[in-house]
Amino acid sequence: MSAAGEQLDRLVEIMARLRADCPWDREQDLRSLRPYLVEEAFEVLDEMDRVAEGGPWRPLGEELGDLLFQIVFHARLAEELGEFSMADVGRSISDKLTHRHPHVFGEKQADGTPQPLANWAKLKAEERKKKTGRESSVLDGVPTHAPSLLRAERLTEKASRIGFDWPTLQEVRAKLDEELGELDEAIVSGNRDALEHELGDVLFSLANLARFIHTPAEDALRMACRRFTTRFQHIESALRSEGVPLGEATLEHMDKHWLAAKAVEKGLPPPTRIPRSPLVALRLPVPDLAAQRAFWDRVAPLLGWSTERGGSDEARYTDGMYRLVFTQGPSAPSPATFTFGAASAEAVERLRTLLEGSSPGSVLEGSGATGRITFRDAAGLRWEYAFGDR
Repeated sequence: MSAAGEQLDRLVEIMARLRADCPWDREQDLRSLRPYLVEEAFEVLDEMDRVAEGGPWRPLGEELGDLLFQIVFHARLAEELGEFSMADVGRSISDKLTHRHPHVFGEKQADGTPQPLANWAKLKAEERKKKTGRESSVLDGVPTHAPSLLRAERLTEKASRIGFDWPTLQEVRAKLDEELGELDEAIVSGNRDALEHELGDVLFSLANLARFIHTPAEDALRMACRRFTTRFQHIESALRSEGVPLGEATLEHMDKHWLAAKAVEKGLPPPTRIPRSPLVALRLPVPDLAAQRAFWDRVAPLLGWSTERGGSDEARYTDGMYRLVFTQGPSAPSPATFTFGAASAEAVERLRTLLEGSSPGSVLEGSGATGRITFRDAAGLRWEYAFGDR
């Protein structure tokens, strides 16, 4: 099992224990958990915005964990009622993704060019018909309670998948001008129903324009709200420092501070985000590839890694994201130590026991009690297997 799988199993077990022994967790139901699910989703969005502005990634990982806990919580409630389990949740999305990506997991087009968008709507319609027994709409699946700008963008996106779309960006922009003209007429009329109708059409057209320029309207408006908040709070701070009570400053006075806040904002350098270059593979030459392969074939499964098919002149191992490749070649014992993260102290002890039994002398130091071991493989390379931040 991978490290991610072990930690998910651990979280599922913790949830079961909380439902059994914690009075607060035991009292919750689907209705009471709704606000927490929404709150955690928006906290994830907040951290995503901070990352987009050059902030650290780790807080985003923590918020994703909080959101994952909500999913595990809901799955536990369903499991207690005999409806479904967390395993069913994972199986459902895995089955859905493999079915909707035949260009990845199944057959490709005759010329070898995948056409995912061309098949996506058709595959989803087939799934819904199989589930409900009726023909579905292309627009099904957009939550009615989603923020309206986001929903408008998703509705137009879904309609575009079957060809119902403007051919060019210029035509989308012209439609916005048309809707603004109709809103001006409604403003002149003063008719409340007409105002709501035409303003809605303007906002819908803006959301569609946002889709065409690949700038989600919901994100753009959220960031505009953040800028407004920062600038307005600058006004409040400036007025306090001047001894002017809030509510007594003139519009001209406040506008002066607003412009000052904008000037400060523009003077800040844009966030510098160099695209991350992930470590994909670690290639290490070893003098005896057969001995190295025999060693790692035993060790890799306990690390959550699996053997990957490769040429006869290399031994390959992967955890699904990273790859460790040993090749035949001259090498000397490395002065560096490579570290694997352990899921638990027990996992550290399991590996130590295996190594002591199959390769006596390979464990250099440590144990499950210390939460880490250092070991040497058949090629003399040093490795560490450690639990926690060590």
